[in-house]
Amino acid sequence: MSAPTHAPLADGEKPVFYLTEDHHPENSTGLGFWLYLMSDCLIFAILFATYAVLGRSYAAGPSPADLFDLPLVAINTSMLLLSSITYGFAMLQMERKAKTETLFWLGITGIFGAIFIGLEIYEFVHLIHEGAGPGRSAFLSAFFVLVGTHGLHVTFGIIWLITLMVQVSMKGLIPENRRRLMCLSMFWHFLDVVWIGVFSIVYLIGVLG
Repeated sequence: MSAPTHAPLADGEKPVFYLTEDHHPENSTGLGFWLYLMSDCLIFAILFATYAVLGRSYAAGPSPADLFDLPLVAINTSMLLLSSITYGFAMLQMERKAKTETLFWLGITGIFGAIFIGLEIYEFVHLIHEGAGPGRSAFLSAFFVLVGTHGLHVTFGIIWLITLMVQVSMKGLIPENRRRLMCLSMFWHFLDVVWIGVFSIVYLIGVLG
């Protein structure tokens, strides 16, 4: 960072300091957000490793084949994957500076995300009602923590999405909002990748393995 500079002073005039560089360096937000995503990768890596260790510790309780409804999980997975596609459409409209179309596709993305969360809550409630809560076995504890953590991320993503829709509707596709939409895009696609891992390792291998 360069040192502050000031203009020559007249007699009795107080110095006014200013910085010669931009207050918000270019690409700093993107770099910072990538660092955040890397920290989130570590969190999910730990949760996946924990599930790999505890995933067969049933404590004489139900196994994945006894509990999981693969057709329902497949529908839920399609909701999240479709939301990733619609977010891509929103980004294309953003590049065209089409505010109304961008808001439309963001809204569709939020609806798919809300359906995903609703189905996940339904699954959790059903499992707990059947006596397969997180305290039943180490397997279920690891399952609820892993899937629940991902669900919390999606919930925060929906809140963030709604907030950005309000900002875009009020301020338009200004550079600040475009940068925020790009960050949310990275976050949303990251959650899709994590869920593919959850679906494959927890559900598919658990039921079919």
